Amino acid sequence: MKYFVYILFSESIDKYYIGYTLDVNARLIKHNFGGTKSTCKGKPWRIVYTEEYNTKTDAIKREIQIKKKKSRKYIEWLITH
Repeated sequence: MKYFVYILFSESIDKYYIGYTLDVNARLIKHNFGGTKSTCKGKPWRIVYTEEYNTKTDAIKREIQIKKKKSRKYIEWLITH
């Protein structure tokens, strides 16, 4: 089983969202159908970045690491590199 850290972008609110999941496409659908309170206002979301991990623990650690930076510049650097 593979886990993914993903970054979504909403053009309508000009925001990024970072999360982790087993299935990025299914998770995107859930975000775009309003299934997540924190992203319901930014629809439509699109996937702009993913990283793959072998364990849930590693994926969660990476998600937290990205979020702790609280940096749009860092997120945009990840996306472009």
